Amino acid sequence: MISVLMPVRNAAATLPAAMDSLYVQTWADFEIVLLDDGSSDGGATRGVIAAAAGRDSRVRPFYLPHRGIAATLAHGLGLCRGELVARMDADDICRADRLERQAAFLAARPDIGLAGCLAAFGGDPEGAAGYKDHLDWANSLTTPEAIALERFRESPLPHPTVMFRAGLVREHGGYADGPFPEDYELWLRWLEAGVRMAKVPEYLVTWNDQPGRLSRTDPRYDPSRFHEVKAGYLARHLERTNPFHPVIEVLGAGRITRRRAERLCDHGVVIGGWWDIDPRKVGKVVGGRPVRHRDGLPPAGTRFLVSYVANRGAAQEIAAFVATRGYVPGRDYIAAA
Repeated sequence: MISVLMPVRNAAATLPAAMDSLYVQTWADFEIVLLDDGSSDGGATRGVIAAAAGRDSRVRPFYLPHRGIAATLAHGLGLCRGELVARMDADDICRADRLERQAAFLAARPDIGLAGCLAAFGGDPEGAAGYKDHLDWANSLTTPEAIALERFRESPLPHPTVMFRAGLVREHGGYADGPFPEDYELWLRWLEAGVRMAKVPEYLVTWNDQPGRLSRTDPRYDPSRFHEVKAGYLARHLERTNPFHPVIEVLGAGRITRRRAERLCDHGVVIGGWWDIDPRKVGKVVGGRPVRHRDGLPPAGTRFLVSYVANRGAAQEIAAFVATRGYVPGRDYIAAA
């Protein structure tokens, strides 16, 4: 019924705990597709995998040459035999009823193609405050509407928390290997295709923040890569939803905001101007476009706004401000950072 797809590389220290959390699952009908992505730790990870396969017949081990996580996941999808695919990483822990709760959610909601869950943060909340903030934000998005609306800010689904219907891979394709985060690109592609995603509103996974995590070390997870891959998807979304297409106006006029927003221009979007509150910018022309004070923003129905202000406190303040002008998220305004 369920295939747990788990790529591992040099994970001998953390894999046993992750596997222990799967052995005790209350849902028994599953397999673990365990993919060694060319571990180079002197056979330590292979030894853990071999021991796991010897302990539980549901473990299906595969030893692959090192090609990276995206290629390994793409290969692994072809090996999964389940109707549902659950992702899991070698350094994370599942609650004992994780598979049961997500499978039941999907069975009760045939309109949902992918079910995530809430994730507890398993790292240093002070030393890794950025990751903790991201997870808190992601945990706040549980409905299909919220996930779809917020998808252009950051990835709304921590990768090892998801379970999805295997048919989505046949219909819309699986993981792509490119210069971008493979999970975020997949969510954007499936959401663009109309796949509805939601979350079981329970903490079913502990998402451990290890110093060697790929999101810390691999250039494909650099923030610039997220903005590059989202630009094309956002541009196509704007073409469908912006009544003033191809023209948008951007909230924020800082250097980082402008650099991120201007990626849309490569996809046919036209930036008509910037709105800001910084007196050093207001009244000037930046990048050939005027900077106007935000207090002069006309009411909704006169333009479409995109916000690229990344700071969460500022993003919330901007959302509250544009609401006073009648701007409705998704209809008149969208947050993209």
